[in-house]
Amino acid sequence: MATFRERLRASLPMLHRRYIHALLLLLTLSSFPFLPADSFAADKLVVYSGRAERLIKPVFDAFTAKTGIQVDLLSSGTTELVNRLKAEGDRTPADLLLTNDAGSLELAREAGLLRPLNMREIERAIPSQFRAADNSWVGLSGRFWIIVYNTTMVKPDQLNSLLDLANPQWKDKLAIPNSGSEYLQAGVSVIRATHGDERTKKFLEGLRDNAGSQVYQKSSQIVDAVAKGQVAVGIVNHYYVYRHLATQPAAPLAVIMPDQKEGGMGAIMNVTGIGITKSSTHVDTAKLLIEFLVAQAGQKMFADLDKEYPLHPEVKADPALVDRKSFRAAQVPLTRLAELREPTLMLIEQVGLR
Repeated sequence: MATFRERLRASLPMLHRRYIHALLLLLTLSSFPFLPADSFAADKLVVYSGRAERLIKPVFDAFTAKTGIQVDLLSSGTTELVNRLKAEGDRTPADLLLTNDAGSLELAREAGLLRPLNMREIERAIPSQFRAADNSWVGLSGRFWIIVYNTTMVKPDQLNSLLDLANPQWKDKLAIPNSGSEYLQAGVSVIRATHGDERTKKFLEGLRDNAGSQVYQKSSQIVDAVAKGQVAVGIVNHYYVYRHLATQPAAPLAVIMPDQKEGGMGAIMNVTGIGITKSSTHVDTAKLLIEFLVAQAGQKMFADLDKEYPLHPEVKADPALVDRKSFRAAQVPLTRLAELREPTLMLIEQVGLR
């Protein structure tokens, strides 16, 4: 079911978007609990996290066990967290911002919310394409937009590209994320940058028509619908499929790493990433956390816990995943996701995706 913010955004015309943003910001600030005063202690860090707590807390608990430094999490939607940082300014208690989307981190960098870092540990551990030029944010793990299919309903040679899912043969057989999904917005941005607006618009229209009512707020719901045979195929980040299979290994699920044929754009990639806020008063302590997360041990925890691809070149992914060396990624730089977002949102609204 759509949230109040999503219904509000969908119900008002595009011309009033700046007023919507202002109202959403007020709603955002009113929805957050106050952080306890001891969150400002020197032996604690406050992380604004756009990632579900269950997926990141075990890693932070390991950091606490190693260093004695407590990490307080405030979890919410990424857009809400960036808006909160803007509103709080120098008064923010946040030491770090963690998100599931490089575009959101780049927007935070452009807004002056993050601190450039001169850290050799980052540069040694994480390749340059997965971090900001000034290291104000750094990627921690990678995920790919893939096609998940029911093995009793689809043969893998029936699909090569994400764009194939717009073909009429997939009508009423497809499940997709809703229009508020950061993953959808980032993925469509890459398709726009690769194929242009007209082809992307036709793709979105095909998704809209083929999915019908099979539009979901959670990617885990898409995987579940495919596993149950309610639909034949879906679009999700890869790790949702492997998490499902880890608990239900007999599920009739498999993945297609799309757009790998000659001339194809490559698989669409995004990253979970983190940056230190410009106003943090615990910069040295925050650097310790980042060092922990980019080091091989921290990267291995991400790989094992979340079924994502580690970005440290010497850390191997879960062997259940498609071998990273066996497929190509799209060439659109992660730093471009910020500039591409607003026109992408306009196109998604124009097409009328739910």
